[in-house]
Amino acid sequence: MSSNPSPLADRTAALLLKGYAWLPGLVRRRGHPLSTRLMGRPAVAVRGPEAVRFVYDERHVVRGPALPEPVLSTLFGKGAVHTLDGEAHRVRKAMFLSLLTDPGQVADLTEQVADAWERAVPEWAEREEIVLFDEAAVVLTRAVCRWAGVPLEEADARPLSRDLVAMVDGFATAGPRHWRARRARSRREFWAAGVVEEVRDGALAPPEGSALDVIARHRDADGLLLEPRVAGVELLNVLRPTVAVTWFVSFAGHLLHHRPDVRDRLWADDAAYLAAFVHELRRFYPFAPFVGGRAPADVSFRGEEIPEGGMVLLDLFGQNHDEELWGDPYVFRPERFLRRPVERDELVPQGGGDPARGHRCPGEAVTIALLEALTLRLARLEHEVPEQDLRISLHRVPARPRSGLRITVTGK
Repeated sequence: MSSNPSPLADRTAALLLKGYAWLPGLVRRRGHPLSTRLMGRPAVAVRGPEAVRFVYDERHVVRGPALPEPVLSTLFGKGAVHTLDGEAHRVRKAMFLSLLTDPGQVADLTEQVADAWERAVPEWAEREEIVLFDEAAVVLTRAVCRWAGVPLEEADARPLSRDLVAMVDGFATAGPRHWRARRARSRREFWAAGVVEEVRDGALAPPEGSALDVIARHRDADGLLLEPRVAGVELLNVLRPTVAVTWFVSFAGHLLHHRPDVRDRLWADDAAYLAAFVHELRRFYPFAPFVGGRAPADVSFRGEEIPEGGMVLLDLFGQNHDEELWGDPYVFRPERFLRRPVERDELVPQGGGDPARGHRCPGEAVTIALLEALTLRLARLEHEVPEQDLRISLHRVPARPRSGLRITVTGK
């Protein structure tokens, strides 16, 4: 009897159990592309630059119909840009691109985040210890709301940060984290829709060109304003991904603790090395395990037939740890990005393809800029790391250091 499982068996339970290791494990045993079943549907898993181009071509794969209800009710929100395809997607996506890829907007948000960090450090130093994951989330929440033109009382910053984190933390589990995420989304969609309505009623005047201003006044492909709840969903889709950078901040702290040689080099204020560090951080540590879509018609990839309605899974974690692409994928080595440019369809922690035309995350430039700013400040922050559980389980999606990384700040 073959030791390999039948491709006809549904693998949803295995995914929930094994997390990031599930799809790379299948690929390691059976190669790729490979056929399996997920959530009751036939699925084909692919990886590599050629696969990225295939998945992000709407003739082969569409994203909207593939998003399961649990993901929409936690991570993205119903009616979000992620649920659209074709012209409707391009018009809505253009709104996000205007906010998240404009160099001036990115620089303004980065400045707000850096300022919020600097303001937080003296308060951290007065405490016995802080949890870096939690405090970075509060810093990012304060900063992105200020940048977006969203009014936020100081007392509300921590509760909002917890809800934005919960939406990300619970999308890929069936347990308590998932139900916390659903409650957080319901609570914050109501709040965000109310903020949008205040703008439209004239009760609130956000800065012209701010995220709140742009989203509240956006007209979709049909020429109509977004329904307030959907506009609130899209406002959260600016705030939530920005706060999700806290995952990478905690990973940066984890790496700097284990690799003091890297921390010393970051002290040298070498911009090229800092950029390489951030790329390697996003490649090395786990974030999204894969992205999925559905075939709009019968298609094939490298001879593997994909029926209409079948799922296509792009193995992000597996591709970012593919020995054929990276040579020594489980070694953290920023120097690899000093020797060659970052290829768009090779490094895919936030998806692949062209963000202007496909479903690649439009906030990738923001993520990189914020990580460069915060990594440099973290490397220069005088702190100690007490004994704690710093393991990162690949069974947990999204992964994070178990302790959240507790630190004692001893100076600025």
